[in-house]
Amino acid sequence: MNFDLLDPKIIALAAAVILIIAILVWLYVQKRRHATAGLREKFGSEYDRAVREHGSERKAQAKLEDREKRVEKLSIRDLDPLERERFSKQWDSVQSRFVDSPKGAVTEADDLVSSLMKARGYPISDFDQRAADISVDHPRVVENYRSAHEIALRVGKNAATTEDLRTAMIHYRSLFDELVQAPASIERKEVA
Repeated sequence: MNFDLLDPKIIALAAAVILIIAILVWLYVQKRRHATAGLREKFGSEYDRAVREHGSERKAQAKLEDREKRVEKLSIRDLDPLERERFSKQWDSVQSRFVDSPKGAVTEADDLVSSLMKARGYPISDFDQRAADISVDHPRVVENYRSAHEIALRVGKNAATTEDLRTAMIHYRSLFDELVQAPASIERKEVA
């Protein structure tokens, strides 16, 4: 069998193969861009933090996707109205003690946020894992949580100023508000 590389059939076949490969590569690149854009949009500044932490976008994306899969497997639930009210009253109590005992209030706020997370179904054994889990559903406030927790750790070492403590309370409040909020279905019914 004698193949002539200039045979029009071979040239057409080679062109078709190259075109198919080019289309597949283009589709793959588009899919990755879409995934990147989706993760960037969903995670916001947490996406950039993950890229810095893991050294590349590809590794960061894999880690963020792993977080999403992990949280999907958790039994995260909304609070019932009585739980929501109880936690809100506890927060008001903690916040009112800040003036007289800022260090104690920050420690209590840290504990209350952990209790709230546990009630919602988040595992609370390891702080870094908690923050990673929270970043999936609450990426806007996860950095506040990290900052507040770091200040709470400094309280025990007497290394936190009153301004630091005030900042921690504000940060804890932002996460608390997101975790305790009424589910969207109840909010929509109240509006209607």
